[in-house]
Amino acid sequence: MTPQSEDEEFWLDAVKDIKKTASNQVVSAAKPRPIAPKEKTYYAVKQEFSTYSKFLDDFENGGIDKSTLRKFKREEFRVEAVLDLHGLTEDEAFAKVDSFIPQSYALGRRCVMIITGKGIRVHPDEDIFAAKGVLRKQVPQWLNMARLRAMILIYKHPSEKMGGSGALYILLRRNKDI
Repeated sequence: MTPQSEDEEFWLDAVKDIKKTASNQVVSAAKPRPIAPKEKTYYAVKQEFSTYSKFLDDFENGGIDKSTLRKFKREEFRVEAVLDLHGLTEDEAFAKVDSFIPQSYALGRRCVMIITGKGIRVHPDEDIFAAKGVLRKQVPQWLNMARLRAMILIYKHPSEKMGGSGALYILLRRNKDI
């Protein structure tokens, strides 16, 4: 067999089961798969988190009014109690946070602050903002636990003069039992 006849034979074998359609309608091609969204770039993620705010589910559902939100963003609420977690282990810090928030809520405090610190640098040359402390990451997750979230209206990292990303500025719900 010659190479050309081999190709012809292969082609005829491949198309032997194809039948001509009765109509002359053109069949459209299959719909293309949706394009996966692009991964967020470093700058998009940085912009997204540049406010250092975390709004809780109740806020997203309208649990806070505009004037309270404005006062909170401007840090106009007086901090009534501060919890400093510097030097504590993760377990010790969790126990402190888990008692501090309910205690503050029970005492009718409206605004409290938790100081987590910014974490320690691994190398002296490392940028201070590159380090991510364990407590700095964990405390916001703890605040989102159901039993604590029920007492918290909103929280965010305050301005640099109040501790920046090494602290959390927390607005508690009003305790109606007091």
